[in-house]
Amino acid sequence: MLTGVQVLLLGGDARGLEVIRKLTELDALVTVAGFDQLHSSLDGAVRAELSEDLFTSVDALVLPAVGTDDDGKIVAVFSDKELMLTDDYMAKLPKHCTVYTGMAKPYLRNLCAKHGIRLVELFDRDDVAIYNSIPTAEGAVMMAIQNTDITIHGSSCMVLGIGRTGFTLARTLQGLGAKVKVGVRREEHFARAYEMGFEPFYLKDLLHHVSNIDLLFNTIPTMIVTAQIIANLPSRAVIIDLASKPGGTDFRFAEKRGIKAMLAPGLPGIVAPKTAGRIIADCLSRLIMEDSLQRGNGQ
Repeated sequence: MLTGVQVLLLGGDARGLEVIRKLTELDALVTVAGFDQLHSSLDGAVRAELSEDLFTSVDALVLPAVGTDDDGKIVAVFSDKELMLTDDYMAKLPKHCTVYTGMAKPYLRNLCAKHGIRLVELFDRDDVAIYNSIPTAEGAVMMAIQNTDITIHGSSCMVLGIGRTGFTLARTLQGLGAKVKVGVRREEHFARAYEMGFEPFYLKDLLHHVSNIDLLFNTIPTMIVTAQIIANLPSRAVIIDLASKPGGTDFRFAEKRGIKAMLAPGLPGIVAPKTAGRIIADCLSRLIMEDSLQRGNGQ
């Protein structure tokens, strides 16, 4: 239980509703800001206007999937008011407080470092990333279906990157009957992809493997689907880039060549916000409970 633990949640989207529900179920004292346009119940959480007073006795500060932008602005889809995380606010946090977010940009990292506040990026965790790969893969398949005139079954698909998202996506496509090529860098990933029934190749040889592809899915957050690669794709090909912004595709050249290319980061929160919210909520509640126990033990 989280009885007596004070949590401040700022902004966010529908995923945050699941976080609020979980934390209040565990008896945490939850205060939220950035939900003034939400007319439904918040499961016992207290709504408040953003002010310095909110930060003075907080044990955990919970921010959205992308904590802040490069200027400190916090996304709040349930509010028409601007939320900013400022230096003055951070200065009010107790030193034992932990800031939780999905992923942090330099602004938030620097702010936490300046004030000696621990920062936890949930999307860096293997468990969260693997759970999130499920709605990501489903969302990618949904986009593929919406943007092609062929079935996934029997199509030629390519997945670049065989990390936590790539494995799940490749297996999902294979389960739907696609012929799946997988681009890897490491020998052990080549062996695992072969064992799983994919057609593996090394990314250095990408140019030689794209000439007959229907769907290309990229999970690598560096420029890899270059103009040269796109020039060798068939005109029917569709590129779905799942890497974080700005992705790993030359979108300008894809448009010039008439190849449909889409950047689609953050699919869990778009296609399955309730499931994605539960994934975050379960992990977050465990971490806050561990922090609370450590403080109680004087560690």
